[in-house]
Amino acid sequence: MSDRNRSFRLSRRQVMRGLLATSAFGLTAKFGTGCAQSPSSGDGAAADGAAEEIVVGFIYVGPKDDFGYNQAHAEGAAAMAANVPGIRLVEEASVPETTAVAETMRSMIEIDGAKVLFPTSFGYFDPHILALAEEFPEVQFFHAGGLYQEGVHPKNVGSYFGYIDEAQYVAGVVAATMSQAGKLGFVAAKPIPQLLRNVNSFTLGARSVNPAATTQVIFTGEWAEPVKEAEATNSMADQGIEVITCHVDSPKVVIETAERRGVMTSGYHANQSSLAPEGYLTGAEWDWSSIYTQLGQEFMAGKTLMTGGIPHILRGGLADNFCKLSPYGPAVSDEAKAAGDEALAAIEAGELVIYQGPLKTNAGEEIIPASEELKTDNVELEKMDYFVEGVIGSIS
Repeated sequence: MSDRNRSFRLSRRQVMRGLLATSAFGLTAKFGTGCAQSPSSGDGAAADGAAEEIVVGFIYVGPKDDFGYNQAHAEGAAAMAANVPGIRLVEEASVPETTAVAETMRSMIEIDGAKVLFPTSFGYFDPHILALAEEFPEVQFFHAGGLYQEGVHPKNVGSYFGYIDEAQYVAGVVAATMSQAGKLGFVAAKPIPQLLRNVNSFTLGARSVNPAATTQVIFTGEWAEPVKEAEATNSMADQGIEVITCHVDSPKVVIETAERRGVMTSGYHANQSSLAPEGYLTGAEWDWSSIYTQLGQEFMAGKTLMTGGIPHILRGGLADNFCKLSPYGPAVSDEAKAAGDEALAAIEAGELVIYQGPLKTNAGEEIIPASEELKTDNVELEKMDYFVEGVIGSIS
């Protein structure tokens, strides 16, 4: 949608808003107990008090077909609507992390009748989600990130995110097995904890195969900077980097540029194998279809954040279907497949802990002493502000 069309629609909504009553918001109830819980059966939707239809709004910071962050969420939203009778979606893409998202949320609530919102971008949270949540206490706001704080933020706000660095660890195992010199590259947007965790886990996976493997990191400074992403990828190719991965909103430019340069790639967010038919190895993908479908079933059963039925913090990893590994590409050797499968199975079984001592930063500072470990769900990992040994780069 063009900016011109979006402006027209919002203006129209502003006019309509004065004509609409906005008092009917009645979503009540509770979520099941855990991230690994099996999805509710369809029978739950017939429980007393369950709604006949619930309007759910999804907001994306970029286009829905970006082969990346936004596409992964959009595919998950579509799965919710397809799998859960009674869910009706309203969506808007390419909404900036400004007052524009507040206007979009308000319009979805007041005009479309949305009772649940998924503003999916990291920067939507503060102040925009928090302000609208205070204004509309009967609407549920779910944010993709680790920012919710119990007792600080409104009770109608929830946080959901996955331990996708588990999949990055496996991708690192595959990358290092395929790399002769152990020279890996990572195109990164901003040094937030989730991104640093992906870089570090990818590197630790690689070094579990080749202790001398390194990951060169280049920051672009923004989530969507196609020119800088191409420059960073070409720079890595010029340096002889053998496998390149990334954490940006849309990996499309990185994957396609590396393919043109004859460099192998590992994807992120969604499956980018079609963009690199020769060099794509695997990737760390979100599995939002599973999580959104489960949440949709809970909404239709009449459950909410406000009554304590849906947990305010939802987390899970590979074993909980929050994330998954992309299918192996044709370039992947049998040896690399076997190594990846072994690491994947060990993580899903809880036998492999990624962050275990002795472990140091790339500046030589001890993070985890020998005989100690930080398991995937340890909150300390959500505060990460360092690179581990083997990473070439700085977060400052």
